[in-house]
Amino acid sequence: MNPAPVRRARVVLLSGPSGSGKSSLAERAGLPVLQLDDFYKDGDDPSLPPLPDGSGIDWDSPASWHGDQALTAIRQLVETGRAEVPVYSIPANGRAGSRLLELHGAPAFIAEGIFAAELVAGCRAEDLLGDALCLRNHPLVTAWRRFRRDLREGRKSVGFLVRRGWRLMRAERAIVARQVCLGSHACDGPEAARRVRTVADRPEPAVASIA
Repeated sequence: MNPAPVRRARVVLLSGPSGSGKSSLAERAGLPVLQLDDFYKDGDDPSLPPLPDGSGIDWDSPASWHGDQALTAIRQLVETGRAEVPVYSIPANGRAGSRLLELHGAPAFIAEGIFAAELVAGCRAEDLLGDALCLRNHPLVTAWRRFRRDLREGRKSVGFLVRRGWRLMRAERAIVARQVCLGSHACDGPEAARRVRTVADRPEPAVASIA
């Protein structure tokens, strides 16, 4: 029996500062979505990085996150169309189980999160990458979106959210610059949506699979 050709999916890495609109854009794209924030370390992990002033954990540092596990999940999705991925619970401050993510034949999928750009080099080296995008807004717009979201979801106390929001707003341009240096293309939402669609519509070489 001749092997049946199978289209190889591509990943779109969608990064950007917290509150920049990554989740909303990913949802509107109509593609499977890998939530990279689910790869955060548990709150009692001794390797978690502290804030510079020692007042708590720096959840905005890539060291608070299992990048190697995220890359493994992306590789499995590209190669097999499915992967067992963690489910992170903010109230529980750690993983609350896992779920099976399947592409169901989709030509592309989105991996979104504030650390997505950390995976650009690895995905490019393994020929997994369709595109790498960084959502960019005015820092005040991002800060307001982030505060409303975090307040609605009850992520932390109001005081903590205000302090974190002020720190991230001041650092936003540097955050975007770092993600660009890591290989992401900075753009607004409409341009990002167009580029995601381009990846989904782009024909990719098929690989052989035994039918």
